[in-house]
Amino acid sequence: MQTITKDTVIADILDFAPQSAPLFMSIGMHCLGCAMANGETLGDACEAHGVDAEEFLATLTMSLKQ
Repeated sequence: MQTITKDTVIADILDFAPQSAPLFMSIGMHCLGCAMANGETLGDACEAHGVDAEEFLATLTMSLKQ
C-alpha cells in the first residue's frame, strides 16, 4: 500500500485506491472528479470541510488495510 499523508493529493489517493471514494463522499467531499481534487491535498480538503485531518487519515488508512 502506498503511504498516504495529509500532503497527498486527493486525485492521487483515488488513482491507487478508488475504493476510498465513498469514504470521501461520506464527509461531504462530493467533488472528487473536479479540478480541486487534482491539486488539493488531503489536509487542505479536510480543513475546507471542517474535518479533523488526523482522524480522517486514520480512518482512511484503516479502511484501505481491509
